[in-house]
This record gives sequence, structure tokens and C-alpha cells, in this order.
Amino acid sequence: MHRAQRPWTQVQHFKKEEKLKQNKRLKKRFFAGIFGLLFLLSLFSVSAVFAENDVQTLKEQLQTMSRQMEELRKKIEAMETTESDKKEQIKEMDKRLNKAELHTATDKISFGIDFRTRADSIHYQDIRVAPSSLTNGFFVNYPTGFNGATLAQAQAAIAGMVAGGMVPPVEKYDADNDIMFSNRLRLEMKAKVNDQLDFAGRLAAYKVYGDSTGVKFNQGSLGDVTFDGTTSSLPHGDTIRLERAYFNYKNQIGSVPVNLSLGRRPSTEGPPLEYRNYSLEGGSPLASIINWQFDVASLNFGLEDVTNIPGFALKFCYGVGFEGDWGNSSSLSASSSVDDVHMAGFIGTLFDNDTTSVELNYAYAWDVTDGFTGLTVMPFIAYKDDLNNDGVNEYYFQKNYGAYVSRVEPSTNIGDWQAVNLLLKSNLTERFGKDIDLFLSGSWSHTDPSQISKNPFYELMGQGLLSSNGTLESQDGYMIYAGAIFPMPLDARLGLEYNYGSKYWFNFTGAEDSLIGSKLAARGQVYEAYYIQPIFGPKFFVQLGGQYYDYDYTGSGNPLGAPVKIDELTSFDALFPVVDKVWNVYLSATLRY
Repeated sequence: MHRAQRPWTQVQHFKKEEKLKQNKRLKKRFFAGIFGLLFLLSLFSVSAVFAENDVQTLKEQLQTMSRQMEELRKKIEAMETTESDKKEQIKEMDKRLNKAELHTATDKISFGIDFRTRADSIHYQDIRVAPSSLTNGFFVNYPTGFNGATLAQAQAAIAGMVAGGMVPPVEKYDADNDIMFSNRLRLEMKAKVNDQLDFAGRLAAYKVYGDSTGVKFNQGSLGDVTFDGTTSSLPHGDTIRLERAYFNYKNQIGSVPVNLSLGRRPSTEGPPLEYRNYSLEGGSPLASIINWQFDVASLNFGLEDVTNIPGFALKFCYGVGFEGDWGNSSSLSASSSVDDVHMAGFIGTLFDNDTTSVELNYAYAWDVTDGFTGLTVMPFIAYKDDLNNDGVNEYYFQKNYGAYVSRVEPSTNIGDWQAVNLLLKSNLTERFGKDIDLFLSGSWSHTDPSQISKNPFYELMGQGLLSSNGTLESQDGYMIYAGAIFPMPLDARLGLEYNYGSKYWFNFTGAEDSLIGSKLAARGQVYEAYYIQPIFGPKFFVQLGGQYYDYDYTGSGNPLGAPVKIDELTSFDALFPVVDKVWNVYLSATLRY
């Protein structure tokens, strides 16, 4: 199939024909001059009888004509050289254009790279844990220990130990990881079908130097389980995982822009984490209440023109955090009692003039489970069974001597959760002439427990949604988060941040990029300072930072069990290690292109 000739090519072709015609005319004049010269020479030879002055005149005319012929010859040579150069230029331009057209026609998706290498020095202080004299009792047969006891027998024994002052005190120790290196790779994907439809995605791998198992030993933290909400946001080996994949469909309803999106949406690293990440906003939920990999549907309405409020927009979201009838032990079973976990809410941009913004995020999750489907190495295996056939289950505990990997799954829907976050951000350049960024965030959470967990271990301890000892009560928590980012020499940025979470504060931020645990889930206070030095702008920069965690209550980020003040906990509250204080220094280099 012949390519349609471009308009500029036609112009070039026309100019080329004009040049060829001009060359022909010059050549004709040249040859005519040569013949004229010969004719004059012949006249000169037969007119020797002419007067001497006439001869001199003819000589001058011949010299003039000779110079003109030489000038004509040089012009023709120059024009032929220029014409040859233009032909080469046209050929090269056509080659480049053909290559560009081929690239556009065949490349459907563009890729980008985000690679970070980082060193952390982490130091835990005053870790509290139950002594082995107590924990070993779970593996000793009843009545000396708890192994093989019924629920009523075990709980009565625990209550008797507490009432009689027989619970041994917790042990305290420090733990240091002087240096730990990690690599994080993100492969960004984008594709534009047309002005109304596009695709975006991200593949990611995050690993600690020298480890690619992808499974951690469980020490009581939600981050110790490799599960759907955190697979690529925390170190889980060298496996490339799908972190994001979704499409955006854009349309217009009257003067209101509408955006519909479905898929594994960007629900991590939302505002205001872009300051410490030295990036654009990473996701749409506000990071104070949701930082979690979700499969979500969203519908966004741009209402700026309707309301005359700068940046005003409203986004509705719906997602699934756990699928109960796929791949679990009770799936496709008539006895299945674990429902799916659903979450819905909205994100409102109440004001945004590119200098100051106000955002509101509300989220509601119902049928929250007592865990998520995932992989971990449990220190022990707990199960219940009626081995003596008396109609009542006994509770059994076995040490995991072989460090076998377990597929864990939730066993109970323990209640509902809701949260609200209001975020204010502002840049002070227009007001004070200083490129200073400020943000202030306030959050509220509310839990409504419905039942005690049926997981053998948690059931034995009488734990439900922020509940213990069989007591089910609704609870309210709150969290504040503030920060300031200052300009420094050589285009650097200095950030200072602080957050505090109350006793019953709970959010879904398990995917926060932290080797310690989500600082925004902390029931206590966290201080952080960081210095970002660009080398090649945002494409390559180094960051030096420090964090200090000071926990007040147990269970930060964990929905199970009532929080206990760390200074007052007993050994039954510290069957898994409880962290009191942590400080961390980190240095990283990041390449984005």
C-alpha cells in the first residue's frame, strides 16, 4: 500500500523541479558563451587588417566574457553540490519519520522505572515478652498446663493465675539490627487508547539483601504475614508481583467530567506521604486511614464548574478486602460462616487551588475478619478437636519445630469499622515568598465488634475486634498527623513530621513502606525527620532520615484484642513480643525515570 504524500513533501518536490530548470538554463547560457567565444576568435583571425585599437577592444571583451563564464561554471557546481546535499537531507528526514511512525504504530504501552536501594539501622528498646515458664505451659497437658483443656477449663485456669498473683512478670530486652539493606523495584506501565480510555499499572519487587524466601517468622505482627494487601509494599523476596492494574474511562455529563475506574487501584502512599516520598501523590485514599493494596472500583465527578469551588471533586469507592468463598478450607461448604470483607466510602476534594487544598475521606468496612489469607511461619500450631468424644472441644498446642510454612486464613467475621480523615495542605510561597509546605491531618475511627474470634488461640484469650476477655464494646479512636517541609541549599528539602494515635485508634495502613510497622497505625507517638538532596532533580536523589517510635499501648495496627498500656501489661498480654520504643536511621538512593 502506497503512503499518502505529505504536503511538505510536495513543496520540496516543486522546489526541486524549479532548481533543475534553473540549472538547465544556466548550462545553456554557458555553452552559448563558449560558442560565442569561438566565433569571436574566428573573426579575430580573419580580421588582422583591423586597426590596432579595435584589436585591443576585442581583447578586453574576451577577458570579460571569460570571467563571466568562470563565474557561471562555479555557480553551476555550487548548485549541483547543494542539490545533492538536499537530496541526502530529504532521504534522512524521510527515514526518521518512517521510524517514528513505526514506533507509534507498534508500541502500545510505555514503561517507567522506580528503583530504590536503602540502608536501615533499627534499634528496639525495652521489648517485653512472657517468660518461657509461662509459654511452655501451653504445651504441657492439662491440668498442669493448658494443652488438651476445654475452653472453660483454660480460661478458668488463666483467671485463677491472675487473681492469685501467680502470673510471672514479663522479661525485658533490647534488640539491634545495626545495618540492613534493601532493594525496591517498581515498573510503571501506561497505555493510552484514546482521549477517553487509558490503562495504568505497576509491577513491583521488594527484598532485603540476602533474603528471597518471601515468608517471615510470625512474631505477632500483621506485617509478618504475606497477604494480598501488602505483597509488594513490604519486603517479600525477589518475586515480581502485580501491585496495580486498572483502566480509566473518562466522559462528560453536561459540564461535569466523569471518570470510571476498575481494577487493582492505586490505594497506597496517598496524601500526604508524597512529601517524604519526594513524589507526586501516590494514591487516592488519604494515607492516615487507608494504605493498603485493594481491588477497587471508583467513580469520580469533577464538580469545579458546577460549584465554582476550585478543584472541587467527589469520588465514590468500593472494594473487596477478603474473598471468603475462594481457596479457603470452608469454601463451597455448607458450614462456611466467614463472609467476604467489603469496604466502601468517598473521597472529597473540598478545595484545591494548587496552593492550598482540603480533602475529606470517609471509609466503612463491614464483616471485618480476624485475619487475612496468607503465608507465615507460626511459632506454634493451635487447634481444637473433640478427641475424647465427650461433645466438647479441647484446645491443643504444638511447637513448630520444623519451621513449616502455614497457609493462614480468617475464621470469623468480628465486626464493622469506619473512619474519617480531614487533611489540610498548603504551600507558603505566595504568602511569604518561601517554598514551605505544611500539612495537618485529623482522623477518627470507630469499631463495632460482633463476636469473639473462633481462631483457637484468640478464642482462648477471649479476643474480638479491639476486645478481650469476652467483652464486646464499641470503641472510638483518633489520630493527628502534622508536618512541615522547608527549602534548603542546592534545592534540597528538610521535612519534620509528628503523629499521635490514641488507645483505640485503628486503621488499615499495613502497606505503609516501613520495616518497623506503620507509623500512622501507632498507638502512641512517632517523630520523623528527613533530608532530601536531589542529584538530577526528582529523577535521582538521596535521602537521609530518622524515626523514633514511642508506643503507649499494645497491638498497633492489629484489630484483635483490647489495647493494654505497655507499662501495665502482664505476661498474658505479651505472649508475642511487645515493642515499647524503636529508633531508626536510614539512607537511600532513588532513581525514577
